Amino acid sequence: MTGTRETVRLLDVTVAAGDGWIGEIPAGGRLRIVDLHGNQAVDTLIYDARDTANRYSAVDTVRAQGAVYLSTGSVLRSVRHDPLATIVDDTCGRHDTLGGACAKESNVVRYGEHTRHQHACRATFLRYAVTRGLDKRDLTHNINFFMNVPVTPDGGLTFADGVSAPGKHVELRAERDILVLISNCPQLNNPCNGYDPTPVRLLGWTR
Repeated sequence: MTGTRETVRLLDVTVAAGDGWIGEIPAGGRLRIVDLHGNQAVDTLIYDARDTANRYSAVDTVRAQGAVYLSTGSVLRSVRHDPLATIVDDTCGRHDTLGGACAKESNVVRYGEHTRHQHACRATFLRYAVTRGLDKRDLTHNINFFMNVPVTPDGGLTFADGVSAPGKHVELRAERDILVLISNCPQLNNPCNGYDPTPVRLLGWTR
């Protein structure tokens, strides 16, 4: 008997600004992140769902592809050089994997003492990570989807206006069973969110 396999919807959720999400995408499944209002940074961590110590590595991903930014065709590699996921569709154009996730401590250093009690991505990561048995030691390199972090000629990083727009999306294909941890960034102090954090939509499916 021949024919195409039916598409099975895994998820369709809207993640509020400053909130997070964690869930599994099976090998071959797709995860699409939609920037609903434009210029919303979506901090993302990826783990091998069967061995979470085998997690996303920005260093190995950048080295293997020979490019700093992520876009269509980028293979997101683990600390063991295994492919975790591949970006198969990207209407934004490029994404950051150097700038890291905002934390209360880094906010104070960069923006001043008045930011100490502002919410930050590391807190969101940890809140959702513990529901899957992870802790702060498991929060390492992350991807900043839709975030624009130009590299300066002297090797520094700058946080610039976003290059995304309402409705832009990035789509991942899982190369093995993966666990995805997302913080929809609440940052108010740099232009990564246009100084106005907004919701994003997550769509997942498999065949």
